[in-house]
Amino acid sequence: MNPELLYQIALTMVPNIGPVQAKLLIEHFGSAENIFNAKRKALGCIEHIGDIRAKSVKEFTGFKDAEDEIKFIEKYKVKSLFITDDDYPKRLLNCCDCPPMLYYKGNANLNHSKIISIIGTRNNTTYGRELTEKLVEDLKQQDVIICSGLAYGIDAIAHKAALQNQLPTIGVLAHGLDSIYPSQHKSLAKDMLQNGGLLTEFMQK
Repeated sequence: MNPELLYQIALTMVPNIGPVQAKLLIEHFGSAENIFNAKRKALGCIEHIGDIRAKSVKEFTGFKDAEDEIKFIEKYKVKSLFITDDDYPKRLLNCCDCPPMLYYKGNANLNHSKIISIIGTRNNTTYGRELTEKLVEDLKQQDVIICSGLAYGIDAIAHKAALQNQLPTIGVLAHGLDSIYPSQHKSLAKDMLQNGGLLTEFMQK
């Protein structure tokens, strides 16, 4: 088992340590393992960390759950992307609260030069569906990746239109990769894995 990956996943689970604090700690200590091995005083001295968050790091006991997550991603060939990894989506690094860890299954390049997000209402009109399908069709020659949320309505229409036009499409999920919601989109999600993928910041349940 990769020790650094274990610490990276654990870092996302520490109470009181959100994305902003995780990024600060990584910038200061260089690795997740170094963070957990640091003295409480050294952690607490960092601006915006303080004694309470330092205590949370030093008293963290959830490594078993992190180990279970590693077993899951290894079993299902999920790619973990930490903020220091070369394949991590570089555009996200412009956000101060970018997720420290992402989980990805698919074959699209998350750092592709042209990624367009198409999202919309779950209760779309006929006009909305037709407009979305036409928009995606018009993008066919532009070498783009279509990104959406795999939700009902416009999201699913955008994904389906991308696949119909041989454009890679990525679904960003609000849950772990151990499930697909809504369940009616399982077949769509499976097709997306062949030309695009599924991405989330959430661990399995």
